[in-house]
Amino acid sequence: MKILLLNQVFYPDVVATAQYLSDLAAELSARGHEVTVVSSRRAYEHPETRYPAQETWRGVKILRIFSTRFGKGAKWRRAADFASFLFFCCARLLFLPRHDVVLALTTPPLISFIGAWRAKLWRARFCYWVMDFNPDEAIAAGWLRADSIAAKFLERLSRFSLRRADGIIALDRFMRDRITAKGIAPGKIAVIPPWSQDGEVRFDAAGRAAFRKLHRLEGKFVVMHSGNHTPVHPLDTLMQAADKLRGEPDVVFCFVGGGSEFQRIKKWAEEQGKAESGKRKAEIICLPYQPLDQLSTSLSAADAHVVVVGDAMLGLVHPCKIYNMLTVVAPVIYIGPETSHVTEILENLQPQHPWIGVRHGAADELARQIQQLRRTTTGQERRSLAEVTERYSAATLLPRLVAVLEQNAAKPAN
Repeated sequence: MKILLLNQVFYPDVVATAQYLSDLAAELSARGHEVTVVSSRRAYEHPETRYPAQETWRGVKILRIFSTRFGKGAKWRRAADFASFLFFCCARLLFLPRHDVVLALTTPPLISFIGAWRAKLWRARFCYWVMDFNPDEAIAAGWLRADSIAAKFLERLSRFSLRRADGIIALDRFMRDRITAKGIAPGKIAVIPPWSQDGEVRFDAAGRAAFRKLHRLEGKFVVMHSGNHTPVHPLDTLMQAADKLRGEPDVVFCFVGGGSEFQRIKKWAEEQGKAESGKRKAEIICLPYQPLDQLSTSLSAADAHVVVVGDAMLGLVHPCKIYNMLTVVAPVIYIGPETSHVTEILENLQPQHPWIGVRHGAADELARQIQQLRRTTTGQERRSLAEVTERYSAATLLPRLVAVLEQNAAKPAN
């Protein structure tokens, strides 16, 4: 079977959707399918980095296309970069031979619409892997007005993708409910969470010690936010709690990753570092995305990991970092709505696994709970969460996703 995968990012990029799509592509190739990926030549976080225009990786044919590199400094810059990628993607697809199945993700927005149309013209099957849900996300974030011409136009394109899809993969039940609310039949939606990167991520005691020594974290209680820093999952409550814990020299807040909000976090950290004649510098550190082969090292170094869900984002985006947190058996700090896919996971953990949760704006309560978490977990041995980590492992979830594609391949195209 010939399968075409569409997304702006792919191997060797390290952002989440690139990693998940790379896992899927490699598995499909290993099962004997002919897999082609169309993605961007530019690295997502560092657009000055350019990948080869074409290569074969683990049996997967990768076609990378041109896009501009204005960056994320303003909305128009991001829009221009997205638009250029979409334009050249359309041009590239015109000259591809027919494929049996087209799978589109959601980076950038509208890539699913292009995939749906290419599949329609080929009379191929179309599957839609909804990593985030637009334009609903953009409206909820305040980037678009619901009654604007742009929002209504994008909504029509989104509904076309959903209706045209032979199979839809939602990441949690809240996202599934958002999709069915648009009149989409529940029967063609499969709820499959993202998996932990368990091939590369594990608790690494030696790596933990090395990372903590390198960044002068020995003897500290390290609260880490690792991954994409985005305004849809605001970190203000965490930042305010860090400010309230200024007098706690043994508590360090570590921000690792990238995203549109990362520069704001770095600027805030620098300002805090100057606030008390350098005394604050050791308590907040910012580091770039870690290579996948070093992810165990950085994640294992934390004494507690932070996962944030924006109040308006329930069912629109899915912070997948929770799965790697559980793989390294770290205590979890949750900031977000009272009920979400994250709280459902945490409430089903073994009773002895520590986690805390607060609503957005509860900085005082968060600071108090972090102090309590430090007192109760410092020095504790990390207990295995084998049942939970197996449930969200690639070995469990990746075959389910492959099955969705293969089963839809056997159906008549819409």
